[in-house]
Amino acid sequence: MPHLILFNKPFGVITQFSDDGKHPTLKDFIPIAGVYPAGRLDTDSEGLLILTDDGALQHRLSHPRHKLPKTYWVQVEGCPTAVALERLRSGVDLGDFVTQPAKVRAMDEPASLWPRTPPIRYRKEIPTHWLELTIREGKNRQVRRMTAKVGFPTLRLIRVSIGDWNLEGLLPGERREIEVQTETNGERPQKSSSPSTRTGTRRC
Repeated sequence: MPHLILFNKPFGVITQFSDDGKHPTLKDFIPIAGVYPAGRLDTDSEGLLILTDDGALQHRLSHPRHKLPKTYWVQVEGCPTAVALERLRSGVDLGDFVTQPAKVRAMDEPASLWPRTPPIRYRKEIPTHWLELTIREGKNRQVRRMTAKVGFPTLRLIRVSIGDWNLEGLLPGERREIEVQTETNGERPQKSSSPSTRTGTRRC
């Protein structure tokens, strides 16, 4: 039965086991042989990273063809307008490609949010707000490019779920090991609840 690891990657950790001489690596947190990340998460991003010892499952989780939804909590500079949110929902022309429509909503600061080390840089005269954004792509720095393109740069980015797997109960640097059932055409993940957020819609 395939072995699956859900890992809450801290800020500054590079998504590889080999040492690059600059950053902490996965080997500093996951002393398990034979597992590999299914996809990547930028060094300056936080949150859910899935690792597995099953090559077919790794391919299914990371290959764009399978289009698993990925949900992020995004702290942006400024107060996103209805027009900006609609542009994210409709698809954003980033020059080299046009993004697929995203699901996005304004939200309060997540109730389960942990402090980031180091903290983001605030500007006194400019407020920050949070978005919950779901995409089915995963191109290089896509979420950051999307929010910047519509006028609201990303200050902090946390991936909270991939498909049916999420960060619930995991603090930065912690992991949860699970086993998954597989079928002929891929895995059948067990359902899990979404991380909690404060109810209501954040108003600027």
